Amino acid sequence: MITQHQFDHQLAHLNYYKFGEGRKTMLCFHGYGMHGKQFKMLEEKLGNAYTFYGFDLFFHKETKLKNADLASIKQGISKETLAKFISNFCDSLQIEKFSVIGYSMGTHYAVALTEILYERIENLIIIAPAALKPGKLVEFFSKNKIGNKILEKLVLSEKALINLLKFSKRFNFVDDVGYNILLKEINTAELRLSLYACFTYLRFLDTDKNQLLQILKSNPIKALFISGSRDKMYPPSIAQQFCKDLPNAQLIVLNENHEMLNQAFVDELTKRLL
Repeated sequence: MITQHQFDHQLAHLNYYKFGEGRKTMLCFHGYGMHGKQFKMLEEKLGNAYTFYGFDLFFHKETKLKNADLASIKQGISKETLAKFISNFCDSLQIEKFSVIGYSMGTHYAVALTEILYERIENLIIIAPAALKPGKLVEFFSKNKIGNKILEKLVLSEKALINLLKFSKRFNFVDDVGYNILLKEINTAELRLSLYACFTYLRFLDTDKNQLLQILKSNPIKALFISGSRDKMYPPSIAQQFCKDLPNAQLIVLNENHEMLNQAFVDELTKRLL
């Protein structure tokens, strides 16, 4: 059974979904263009062991920043501020220890929290590890001042953004699956502004790989990295490169493209967590 809830905070009005009834806690961070229900499929096999909290992430569905003007979006959010926000959420529900699971865009949230709140984290589950290697296009539009200004101009024009997306597909910056996902997310002015906001607001959630390695080596955190063998945006080589220095980490490669949240994914994850 899934129930909808809200957490009101000075930073944002957070909308989230609760499902499962297990003793352990799993915080869920969805992919771009999705919502807090994305991991609902885990309840059937893992719901007796875990209680899941699936958040609508910033600029998605019903979660709203208290101050969402352009100036605030450009200011961005730091890892520390995000960690405090989620820590306050957990404290409100008397949650001390928890696991985090993130898919694609959501991996930036999951990894950032691990870097700051590692003493509270039991499992780190990273699917399509965008946080380990976001890609040159993402970094250009989010971190480069000129690139970010270009993106700001592009979101004002639906035609220009679609042409850029076609260019990115032609030169393999995104695969067919990623192209179709993004194309659905730029159909309206509101959606295009949300795209800009995600690139810009989250730009400081970049992974400090050396720090993350040391945290995973020095703390009893079970790390699972899940990749699709046919995922051109975030291929298995990204996680393989990172995991070679982590003998206790597990890399799971599914015979999938970028859209890998399916029954095969649930079955593989269940094997590792139960």
